[in-house]
Amino acid sequence: MLVAATSVAGAAATAGAAVPFVWSMWPSERARAAGAPVEVDVSRLAPGELLVVEWRGKPVWIIRRSKEMLDSLKAVTPRLTDPESRASVQPEYARNEARSLKPEFMVMEGVCTHLGCSPQLKPADAKAEMGADWLGGFYCPCHGSKFDYAGRVFKGAPAPLNLPVPPHTYLSDAVLLIGEDRKKGA
Repeated sequence: MLVAATSVAGAAATAGAAVPFVWSMWPSERARAAGAPVEVDVSRLAPGELLVVEWRGKPVWIIRRSKEMLDSLKAVTPRLTDPESRASVQPEYARNEARSLKPEFMVMEGVCTHLGCSPQLKPADAKAEMGADWLGGFYCPCHGSKFDYAGRVFKGAPAPLNLPVPPHTYLSDAVLLIGEDRKKGA
């Protein structure tokens, strides 16, 4: 009887100690939410406007490109390190000149591939600061890397790769889902 009672008490104590230990290994709600897909309404973005959202602790840029921005992509191609994005990180469906599912919208991580700084949007009219041949894009002021409106890095920049394109899809014409790849959802 004493052995049985001691065994039951020991089992209960072990279970009582194990439960908090096991629960501590589960990710918190905040951690789960940080990796969860993010829905974004892109219907209110005007051409040329940039929207920043957070996904997995990183800034993700959504830019609605104007016709001039899209036209600049062809013009800068000879000046790019990896114009076809062969060495860069993006889903297969974004391996095109626009690096996007829909050319009008660009979705990319706003983190420089050199040292993790956050580049700034520099429109085409920033020629005084960026140079006479600047057609617009992104500039990392920390070390001077330049990217076009598709996040492709210019030759001579310290950044080795184009800006990453996260997995994404469109749930409708107005709603973008970042973090989930539904290749047929486009």
